Amino acid sequence: MIEATLADLRSPKYLQQWDQVVHLVDARKKHSVGYFIPEALSDALSPVLEKLEQERKHALLKKIAAAQLADPIEEGATADGIK
Repeated sequence: MIEATLADLRSPKYLQQWDQVVHLVDARKKHSVGYFIPEALSDALSPVLEKLEQERKHALLKKIAAAQLADPIEEGATADGIK
């Protein structure tokens, strides 16, 4: 895996050279921004990425459902239950 900054992503010469997944890092803040996947690899990685997105959404929905069960809304009151 290649590691690059956001400035590298803006340069067309780098985009044409990359044939692997690229880990993008914000150079000023020194934290991960995400990943760049070249078009040649996108077909192979699409099912994996979709599965990860579904798992993330499912976990969020479970958290919301648990919060609603833990904090029922009584008559005349409003609450979201999310901490």
